[in-house]
Amino acid sequence: MMRTRTAATLPTIDEVKSAADSVYRVMHPTPHYCWPLLCERLGTEAWVKHENQTPTGSFKARTAVVYVEELMKRAPQTRGLVTATRGNHGQSVALAAKRFGLPAIVVVPLGNSIEKNAAMRAQGATLIEYGEDYQAAREHAAGRESDLGYHFVPPYHRDIAKGVATYWLELLTAVADIDVAYVPIGMGSGICSGAAVRNGLGLKTKIVGVVSELAPCYALSFEQGRCVDAPVSTKLADGMACRRPDEEALGFMLENVDHIVRVSETEIAEAMRLMFTETHNVTEGAGAAPLAAALKERHQLRGKRVVLIASGANVDHDVFARVLQGDSE
Repeated sequence: MMRTRTAATLPTIDEVKSAADSVYRVMHPTPHYCWPLLCERLGTEAWVKHENQTPTGSFKARTAVVYVEELMKRAPQTRGLVTATRGNHGQSVALAAKRFGLPAIVVVPLGNSIEKNAAMRAQGATLIEYGEDYQAAREHAAGRESDLGYHFVPPYHRDIAKGVATYWLELLTAVADIDVAYVPIGMGSGICSGAAVRNGLGLKTKIVGVVSELAPCYALSFEQGRCVDAPVSTKLADGMACRRPDEEALGFMLENVDHIVRVSETEIAEAMRLMFTETHNVTEGAGAAPLAAALKERHQLRGKRVVLIASGANVDHDVFARVLQGDSE
């Protein structure tokens, strides 16, 4: 159940509106549609917020441009940017670096998505492959920050949340009386931003997080009320492949999130197929996870207005081909 809120620690509606000015210099608002076949499948009114339709193929297109704009106001001498990512955050940092004329280094784990790596290089980033998972890549990126004097762009920060919150403001001011919204959790910016806007608008929408069963750290942390590390072995949901939660983001979740649903690789793959066959949209594993969670809880949703956050479309061709053929590996 939702804990007592402390909305003052989250971005305000005025801050989100100001952030929108920065976001809309690099992209347009994304659409939200109520898809009849998904409504039939879930037995209720189901809307999709299409963050898979941004210039970088994910909601992260909104984030680093806001963060770096604020950074350049307080530290105009910034020499460059460095970050760690599985792909979507890195594309955002590369996009922001190009906008502000800065070099960017992006560290990814070994074996990272070939197509996400190519997209980051195409945005102008210098790519470094290091470590077995995101956490190892992040620790290496922190070392490069010290060596080069670059600024490390974190995956979760209040200014990051302000950028993400712009899609929530678009959604929650356009679709009335939403009962529940399902949101994938990577490092927490999407779900915390949803809480910020929901609170700021005085709405009663329940915010429900979604994680992979094979990357359960936020679910475990939410259940225990403290940060809990957990191993990551998900292949499909790399956008949710977090081993160590962000303490600040978890604190917001504990106060503002209704509950967190764990979904399996099989359930994610089926949701990716359904998003394609029933809306003709490509979604990566994290982007389809909200549908997987809603299907799991559909008996609780009858008669409700439900939103699914399609957070991204960045799945490699070969992986998506296997998923469409019925494979979940």
